[in-house]
Amino acid sequence: MIRPEPIGNRVSLWGEGPLWHQNHLLYVDIEAHCLVRFDPASGDETSWDVGQRVGTVVPRACGGWVWAGDHGLFFFDPGTGESTAITDPEPHLPDNRFNDGKCDPNGRFWAGTICLKKRPEAALYCLDTDLRIERKFAPVTNSNGLAWNRAADTFFYIDTPSKKVRAFDFDPASGAIENERVIWDTSADPSSPDGMTIDSEDRLWIAFCHGGKVVCFDPRTQRVEEQIEFPCIETTACAFGGSDLGDLYITTGIKPGLQEKEAGRLFVCRPGATGVAANCFAG
Repeated sequence: MIRPEPIGNRVSLWGEGPLWHQNHLLYVDIEAHCLVRFDPASGDETSWDVGQRVGTVVPRACGGWVWAGDHGLFFFDPGTGESTAITDPEPHLPDNRFNDGKCDPNGRFWAGTICLKKRPEAALYCLDTDLRIERKFAPVTNSNGLAWNRAADTFFYIDTPSKKVRAFDFDPASGAIENERVIWDTSADPSSPDGMTIDSEDRLWIAFCHGGKVVCFDPRTQRVEEQIEFPCIETTACAFGGSDLGDLYITTGIKPGLQEKEAGRLFVCRPGATGVAANCFAG
């Protein structure tokens, strides 16, 4: 049995979006408005309050980070703590904010929005390296996990309330997605698919919010290969890290009204799989 262990000291209100970069784990605490950097070697944890809810953060190839939140997308300098606005595609939708995001193999930043009123008025966007932003998929209600396979010809995507894991044909040169299909319908599960990562064998590792678990699903066989149980119900997202990309880090959140000793903690385990390096934003 795989046993995840809490690591670090931070208790997040709603941890999300972990990503391994330069021997550190980056993630966000959405409701605390924070970007977080964790060094597993030293145990050092550094956080930056960006003044709004923040759904995702990714590294930038030329230095610094890119994050997305309540009011669009921003560049970030962790040395100064300064954020610089890039664009906001939804200023006319005050009930929306950005949620999960990642960079594709060509360095474009994909991030989607969530409608906090639970209406299908959100969308998935792509910020190209020239800083043009394009709406890629809509309508959705809560844009969440996303990943690309090793061949970079398939894009995987989750709109959480749909309870479906989708796949699209992906063109790495243009960033186009097409041929949408459902590869896993989790409607029979009372919990819902949330954040997602992919391993070196193209298996998807999916955190289930309200489910206290991370599930490994193989799109080729359409079978569940592994399930990791947690001592808190709000498992939100996961990412491989460590020197061999064999450590699986998992963020969690605090469910209002429920007392759980380890809710909001960052967890780590070694599931016997190896991840792939995260892509940086090339713009």
